[in-house]
Amino acid sequence: MFRLYWSRGTGAFAPHALLAEIGAAFELIDTDIRAGGHARDDYLAVNPRGQVPALLLPDGTVMTESLAIVLQLCDSFPEAALLPPPGSAARARCLRWLAFGAVDLYEADLRSSYPERYTDDPAGAEAVRRAGCRAVERDWRLIEQALGDTSLHEGEGPFLLGGRFTAADPYLAMLGAWHHDLPAFLEVSPRAARLLRAVAERPAVAPLWAQHFAHKPALAGL
Repeated sequence: MFRLYWSRGTGAFAPHALLAEIGAAFELIDTDIRAGGHARDDYLAVNPRGQVPALLLPDGTVMTESLAIVLQLCDSFPEAALLPPPGSAARARCLRWLAFGAVDLYEADLRSSYPERYTDDPAGAEAVRRAGCRAVERDWRLIEQALGDTSLHEGEGPFLLGGRFTAADPYLAMLGAWHHDLPAFLEVSPRAARLLRAVAERPAVAPLWAQHFAHKPALAGL
């Protein structure tokens, strides 16, 4: 059985969503970062950096980093077809935007939300926050364009590949749910809003979407 260390509204959402979509047996370990769960000795023994999520594989292997966990789950359950076939252009698109989300947008979100982590000068935190917000807006403009590119779509639909749901979709939806100004973001990014709504409404995902994001009223009106 998999064991997913999670906390509300963190990077645990994407692997949580994939575990649910796959139908794999897993246990949730509450690691509430607001209560300091990520800094407990028992969790630091799993992930010394104290970051959430972490995934314990059935053989006891520890995985950290949300993107790595997502790719591992896709490889472990090829029958779920959460990524297109290796070597295909559709897979290349998914990997491109998964990596973009994990490397560029995720980090920009952190700068906008936790600017004090990125400077040792308290007077500079606000400038860090503003720069993070600008980077988030820039990155979502690019994703909004990508969602409108139908050249590799597999049928009509709201996902990165049109009608086909892939691992890229809950990852991008998670990042969208973190936006620092959700009402404005959803208004100016109709394709992204459609993606978030489609992910949130998937039968396997809907209950855990509420677990992660019910505290964000703007998402209730998707």
